Amino acid sequence: MAVGARSGHEEPEERPERYAKPSPGSSGSGGLPPQGDGGSGGGDPADGDGSSGTGARKQRSFWKELPLLVGIALVLALLIKTFLVQAFSIPSDSMMNTLQRGDRVLVDKLTPWFGSEPERGEVVVFHDPGGWLDDTQAPEPNVVQQFLSFIGLMPSSEEKDLIKRVIAVGGDTVSCKKGGKVMVNGKALDETSYIRPGSTPCDDKPFGPIRVPEGRIWVMGDNRDNSLDSRYHQELPYNGTVSNEDVVGRAVVVAWPFNRWSTLPVPDTFDQPGLNSAAVIGGTLAPGALAVAGALPIVLVRRRRLTRGRTDG
Repeated sequence: MAVGARSGHEEPEERPERYAKPSPGSSGSGGLPPQGDGGSGGGDPADGDGSSGTGARKQRSFWKELPLLVGIALVLALLIKTFLVQAFSIPSDSMMNTLQRGDRVLVDKLTPWFGSEPERGEVVVFHDPGGWLDDTQAPEPNVVQQFLSFIGLMPSSEEKDLIKRVIAVGGDTVSCKKGGKVMVNGKALDETSYIRPGSTPCDDKPFGPIRVPEGRIWVMGDNRDNSLDSRYHQELPYNGTVSNEDVVGRAVVVAWPFNRWSTLPVPDTFDQPGLNSAAVIGGTLAPGALAVAGALPIVLVRRRRLTRGRTDG
């Protein structure tokens, strides 16, 4: 009957002897010290002291590393502001309805570092070329605004920047007559997708034709009736065009307020066929093409004379 009470485990009958209390002086099973050994009992308090000490060290370590983390964050913010992306605030109504006063836009500053130049249809931020904002007084920023400007979350009040849309680039010929459309290299622009409803392309200030110098751009606001753009600075050097070197970057997205979040793509009218080819014909390749066209008859006449001379001889 005793054997049947083993719950199916065929263990030797000496099993209870394994748990017999070891005799004094014996190492017991496997050489383990007795449970009452002072070494084991003394280890628990030591573990407790070690845990509390580790917690204290971790807390002190965090407060020591916090200034370092803040410093790294500021350095990264400055690097992003300088080389990657910077936030700008829209100060006027010249770009309505694409951009409204108080909007915050993010400007891509990275691509210009790789040699990228402004393209037609892009919305760009640029420094005052000189004479555009002479009469504009910027409000004095408070300490918080100065700090946010320093790390790139707000535009600097010391820098006089403007935001407009690129209409023509170096080598282009641009013009607009009253009652007509803006013409770029002989192609009419369909501006209904971005010009403010109710505005005319240039009725308030017709212009051109103007040849845009290489390395410069012709810019206009989307709110044509309220935009002191290239049209109004033709008396300045380069006929109101802006140097590519003054361009801070391209505005790519409206980031604030959240209910106005949107991207700023290039309108389809700037992708119409023939716009670029017309610029090439009227641009830097034109003198070479004319030279070839003028030299070809001379070469043909000379070749014909040489052929006759050989035949007569």
